Amino acid sequence: MYREYYSAAYRRRSWVIRWLINTIALLVTAAILPGVEVRNVFTALLAAAAMGVVNAFVRPIFLILTLPLNLLTLGLFTFVLNGLMLLLAALFVPGFTVSGLMSAIGGALILSLVSSLISRVARA
Repeated sequence: MYREYYSAAYRRRSWVIRWLINTIALLVTAAILPGVEVRNVFTALLAAAAMGVVNAFVRPIFLILTLPLNLLTLGLFTFVLNGLMLLLAALFVPGFTVSGLMSAIGGALILSLVSSLISRVARA
């Protein structure tokens, strides 16, 4: 069990499942929120990949840089930071648009809620 859990095949499968869950969550977010638009499923796949890259490499740097502001707002600035990461991902993917910062913050919130809900249902 231990070797199977940490095997390369398990990690690869887990990564693909997470990517597909984020793609579905992005499509649901675009259907719910008028300020977030995704042209098609292929665009959603690219946008989910771009969000994964942005969240893996750019977000930790911004979290460290905005730590004093985040402490001052008792962590609420994290919502703004998540929205900014969504806007940044939208810059790199044609066909994926976010209309403004408030739409980005709302989209990031809905995206995280839907993604966690799908993840819990998929685990059960």
